[in-house]
Amino acid sequence: MEKLIDEQLVEAYLKGDREALNILIKRYLTPIFNYALSLVKDTAVADDLTQEVFVKVWRKIKKFDSRYRFKNWLYTIAKNTSLDYLKKNKAISFSELNLTDDNLLFENFIKEAGLSPQAELETAQNTDRVNAAVDKLPKKYRETVKLYYQSGYKFREIAEILQESIETIKSRNRRALQKLKKLIKK
Repeated sequence: MEKLIDEQLVEAYLKGDREALNILIKRYLTPIFNYALSLVKDTAVADDLTQEVFVKVWRKIKKFDSRYRFKNWLYTIAKNTSLDYLKKNKAISFSELNLTDDNLLFENFIKEAGLSPQAELETAQNTDRVNAAVDKLPKKYRETVKLYYQSGYKFREIAEILQESIETIKSRNRRALQKLKKLIKK
C-alpha cells in the first residue's frame, strides 16, 4: 500500500481504508513541518501548525479535487495555515520574513567532492552570499525561488500551490534570478 501514489491513497481512504491516510501523513509529516518551520522560524509553532494542517486535510479530504495533485493541495493548505498564523500573531512583518532554513538553498549545486580547505571556505562563503541575497528578495520572489530550487517543485506545481498562472511563476523566477545576480554582485 505504501507504493501507491498519493491520489490512490486518497481514493482508498475515501473508500474506507483508514491506513491510507496514515501513510499520507507519514509521507508528508516531516516535509510539511520543515516548510512551516521555514516560514515561522519557531519549532513549537511549526509543530502546532503541522498538526493543524493535517487536521484540516482530514476534515477537507472529501473536497479534494482528484484532477490536481495531492501534494500541491497539501502544500497550499500548509502555506495558508502558516501565513494565517503570521498575520494573526504578527510574529514578524512580511518584509522581514526570512524563508531560509538549515538546508542551504544552493548547497546541492555547489558541493563538490574532495575540495581543499580553501575551496571549501570559498564555497561556504559563496553559499552564504547567495542565501543572504535570497533573503533580500521580495516575498513573492523568495517563495518561488525556495519552492523551485530548495523544495524541487516544477513551475506547474508552484503555480498550483501559489494559485498563480504558470506564466506568472516562470516570469517571477526569471526576475528573481536577475535580482539575485544584482544583489550578489554588490
